[in-house]
Amino acid sequence: MSSTIEYRLGGRRAMVTGAASGIGLATAQRLCAGGARVALNDLPGERLERAVAALRAQGHDAIAAPGDLGEAASARDAARSALAALGGIDYLVNNAGAPLTRTPIPAQDLDALDEVFWDRILRINLLSTFWVSREMSAALRAARGAIVNTVSISAFGGGASSTAYATAKAGLVGLTRELARGLAPQVRVNGIAPGLVDSNWECSFGDIHAAARATVPLGRAGTPEDYADVIVYLCAGGAYMTGEVVPVTGGLRL
Repeated sequence: MSSTIEYRLGGRRAMVTGAASGIGLATAQRLCAGGARVALNDLPGERLERAVAALRAQGHDAIAAPGDLGEAASARDAARSALAALGGIDYLVNNAGAPLTRTPIPAQDLDALDEVFWDRILRINLLSTFWVSREMSAALRAARGAIVNTVSISAFGGGASSTAYATAKAGLVGLTRELARGLAPQVRVNGIAPGLVDSNWECSFGDIHAAARATVPLGRAGTPEDYADVIVYLCAGGAYMTGEVVPVTGGLRL
């Protein structure tokens, strides 16, 4: 079901990380539809270029801010590039993340979680949010803006692609709260914790539609647009919300 809520975001500037597909792309589309200028970050390459070209073809003001956010210098450069192109920032959506495995790693398989895997998981799913947020903090304060982080329901226990991923996302809950404290009162910082997502996620959990029909009270997996709606609300609305991580799961954990 498409949203019936419209946002008037003319003059607003936003950066969305991990924006070439899935929740990130849906969020960029939603922000653009409201009239915002949006910088899309993802790994350099054709997928990001296609996403930006598609938004421009629809008449939207979208630019690319490529970079591997798993590396501190690259994250800094992507943030600086977006700031320079946009002339400031009102909304930062830290959505970039990756499981780095095509099938879930059982919690009991500790040997599969070597040092290289842990390091990359933490860099992409946790540290990247800090690096980009730190780089944009002064501009966000000046704009009295907002940050929204994409966490995961696995941060609250069970069902992740790996123990390392769930741990990184649990850390992101803590980081969201600490950034909210550190950037208050000028900047609001919140997050969403998605449940089942109907998107081209690298890690396959089998038939998520069957799983959703069996376990989710609303009877379906969430679409990227479902999650984008809540992200954009936390950017442009929710004026008395900060430090919150909102579960968006269709009732999966009821």
